[in-house]
Amino acid sequence: MPKNRMEAFSDGVLAIIITIMVLELHMPDGATFDSIKSIIPTFIAYILSYLYVGIYWNNHHHLVSTLSKVSGKILWFNLHWLF
Repeated sequence: MPKNRMEAFSDGVLAIIITIMVLELHMPDGATFDSIKSIIPTFIAYILSYLYVGIYWNNHHHLVSTLSKVSGKILWFNLHWLF
């Protein structure tokens, strides 16, 4: 199997993960500093999570770029990594 199918599937899963993460960001209740201050911890957690997912995606991309083709064993390893 060509590696581009596995890479596209992995990219799709990671895109869904990032989309689900952003759903936890909510608008502040008002335009005051206190209402904005209440969402700062959630926003910082989102930024850190986004960075971690980005690091994983980058490492995965470099790992897959070394492959010439994908075997069934690699597909199972990839599925476990995505889980």
